[in-house]
Amino acid sequence: MRAGSLGWVLGLGVWGALASAAVPVSARPDVGATYDALQRAVRIKQVALSPEGARVAWVESVPGTAESTRLQVRELAHPERAPVRITASKDGAPCAEGSLAWSPDGRRLAFLSTAGEGTARQLYVADASGDGGPARRLTTLKGVLATPKWSPDGTSVGVLAIEGAEDAQGPLGPAARETGVVQESSPVKRFAVVSVEDARLRLVSPAGLFIYEYAWSPDGARVAVTAAPPPGDANWWDARVYAVEAATGETSLLHAPTWQVAEPAWSPDGKQLAFIEGLMSDEGSTGGDVLVVSVPERLAAKLRPGEKAEFPAKVPPARNLTEGLKATATDLFWSTPERLVFAAQAQGEAAVMAAPPRGGAVETLWRGPEHVAVSLGRDGVTSAVVRDAVNRAPEVWTGPLGAWKQVTRLNADVTVPAGEVRSVTWTSDGQPVQGWLVLPVPELSGRKAPMVTVVHGGPAAGVLSTFSPQTALLVARGYAVFMPNPRGSYGQGEAFVQANRRDFGYGDFRDVLAGVDAVLASAPVDPARQGIMGWSYGGFLTMWAVTRTQRFQAAVAGAGIANWQSYYGTNHIDTWMLPYFGASVYDEPEVYTRSSPINGVKQVRTPTLVLHGERDVEVPASQGYEFHRALKTLGVKTQLVIYADEGHGLRKPEHQKDRLLRTLDWFDANLPAAAVAPGPKVRPSAR
Repeated sequence: MRAGSLGWVLGLGVWGALASAAVPVSARPDVGATYDALQRAVRIKQVALSPEGARVAWVESVPGTAESTRLQVRELAHPERAPVRITASKDGAPCAEGSLAWSPDGRRLAFLSTAGEGTARQLYVADASGDGGPARRLTTLKGVLATPKWSPDGTSVGVLAIEGAEDAQGPLGPAARETGVVQESSPVKRFAVVSVEDARLRLVSPAGLFIYEYAWSPDGARVAVTAAPPPGDANWWDARVYAVEAATGETSLLHAPTWQVAEPAWSPDGKQLAFIEGLMSDEGSTGGDVLVVSVPERLAAKLRPGEKAEFPAKVPPARNLTEGLKATATDLFWSTPERLVFAAQAQGEAAVMAAPPRGGAVETLWRGPEHVAVSLGRDGVTSAVVRDAVNRAPEVWTGPLGAWKQVTRLNADVTVPAGEVRSVTWTSDGQPVQGWLVLPVPELSGRKAPMVTVVHGGPAAGVLSTFSPQTALLVARGYAVFMPNPRGSYGQGEAFVQANRRDFGYGDFRDVLAGVDAVLASAPVDPARQGIMGWSYGGFLTMWAVTRTQRFQAAVAGAGIANWQSYYGTNHIDTWMLPYFGASVYDEPEVYTRSSPINGVKQVRTPTLVLHGERDVEVPASQGYEFHRALKTLGVKTQLVIYADEGHGLRKPEHQKDRLLRTLDWFDANLPAAAVAPGPKVRPSAR
């Protein structure tokens, strides 16, 4: 289940609401104004430092639009100069642009843009100074392009391409409606090379492998990929690490992981490959240990284009550089032979660490109580980052690791009406657990605040101190917000991530309740006014919570799993469940039954709002229907909202706004003595 963006919404996906017909929502002009002000904040979706560290580029949202973004470049030697916009749009019309990639010499940017005809993203290259004329279009592919990366010699750009499947939106997007004879379509994402000189696109990797990620070797002769046979959305959990020859497409197996694998990164001499391996519940929500495997000069067991992915040959063993580390690696940067740098989550904080490739003690280069997205220069020291926190909107900073200087002030006028922000630690079943508590501005009356516990999705994910409209709105409305990282979360090492295998709803929920107790014992929070909410896995734990305890007086369950048995056969990504449950539902149904909220539904007394996307393939809407029907039949106060044409990650701005305001309405209406005074409005950004 998708773990969602930690940059903007805590939980899984961006919450939204509204069915095909308008669903009435009570008027809340104060909170609505706060929401609108927050939406005028500029979101920074990517930052990229040029290899030599002379320029920084970033992708920023265009406030007031649904999809539009801007590419900006700044010369770091001239901070007095305004950033230069790079775009493929000839008339400056709004479009979606992103996926930045610097050329090896730091002079050109490759990126994807929807500026051309239609809505498909195409590959463009532009002079990074902005003086070289308009961006040049390199592709006209009818399909999907992703992840441009320059070849080491700068003559071509690698991409991941799906031909002839313009509607392929991945597991987060809304699924196509299935009628007639249902057949699973399996578009294949392949590694391709685009010549910068003549714009020729050449498909390279075999048609029998769906490629998820890739990295050029230092000499450009091959790429390392994570890949699996199609269907791609379902088989990511079975991905392996391969080497693909750039000239011929011949493919060799490098590593067959025990768990999930991501983030391939070559050593500077091309003789070793690093990657992250661990128990991951979602493609794109990377976390695990850092492993390194030696790459022989001559690779055996070649797979040629068109052949099936079967490799009988032995592969070299991998070395774990972070075994036992109380942190979770999330991104890799192998810039120098002696030091492999990685971004990490560590007990709810962001960190940048380094490990000796031959083994040894892991060094913490920087750590802080915030959310940081990192881009590292060629020297392995100079960096560009996006920094934000619960009470601080994102900005771009550059400099040596941990000694950054602020580059942008896009959100200087954005304030969050929050009180104290605390990292909370407690003990559950003898193990340390961590979470974040955000308190509202204290009331003059001294009255204790109601609290909403927000359970993140995944379960393999982790909550950092992150700028979030959801948190800001709840706090502005007078609620304390508690965001725990129970077992199964990132941040305390791989053993902690795996601690909820075959135990969904038991140990992890005990961790959540113990965290609530820790907050009540130390913070001005009212124990009689407690709510709980979550999306995807957080939605499941919310459903589970109301079947196991009466401690919560209101609940909001988004895209939750009510019945693991019926879920198994109706979702389109069931492969993710095997590492967690240890067997299929057909082999061990009792493991799935044991963790299904529907089996305890007669214990529910808590008013529960159920939200779901109409065309969600990760968690089908039938799960929401099943739980809502049971509550309604048993006389429990409930409401079901199905969001028209939405998938697992809700995308339409009007749905996002309605979901947040509807959630506030639900807690206001159902928590005892919930006459919560409106908080101050957030001032809109000058931009």
